[in-house]
Amino acid sequence: MVSENNDFNQFASQINKANEILGKKCKAACADSGYASTDELEKIDKQGIKVIVPSQRQARKGEPHEFAKERFTYDSKNDTYICPEGHKLIFYCLNKKNKAYMISDKRICFSCPYCATCTTSKTGRRVTRLLKEEVRQKLETQYDEPSSQEIYKLRKEKVELPFGHIKRNLKVDSFLLRGQKGVKAETSILATCFNLARMITLLGVPALVKELSI
Repeated sequence: MVSENNDFNQFASQINKANEILGKKCKAACADSGYASTDELEKIDKQGIKVIVPSQRQARKGEPHEFAKERFTYDSKNDTYICPEGHKLIFYCLNKKNKAYMISDKRICFSCPYCATCTTSKTGRRVTRLLKEEVRQKLETQYDEPSSQEIYKLRKEKVELPFGHIKRNLKVDSFLLRGQKGVKAETSILATCFNLARMITLLGVPALVKELSI
């Protein structure tokens, strides 16, 4: 239970906690794109656990825009990007997580017939590259593997069912109590109700009562 309002930085801690509870290291760990922090995924990948998590761009449906960053080609030898029209973007600045690239001469952009489709920037097109882009690309390739997709299907069947039922069918889209202690108690009640309902579905009331009375 955490106080952050999203799952982006929770992947490594959740998997490590699962390993601790199970008493052994899992072979594969999967989650949806809400957990797709490259830094977090790398922590688990370094442990030799197969990470099966789609990146944000893999989660987007449909083909990328004709001038989306995915359409640009990275030249690792010269550390430059080549746009779909063949023009070069050079490195110009760096921050904690990204390197940024810009068109070498903005006049090249403004003379391009696709400029208005590609960018609205007054200085020409820019793109960014994660410092750990190679890690992200490795994990994206890993996610697309047929064996990974088979595992990911199991996640949808087994993990999403409780959350989907509680949130959609029972209309529990927020907690009534505040503070971690109250939220933990509320979560425990919801989990108990779900498990009882599931056992009734699988066993039936008479069989469940018999099992509980032993």
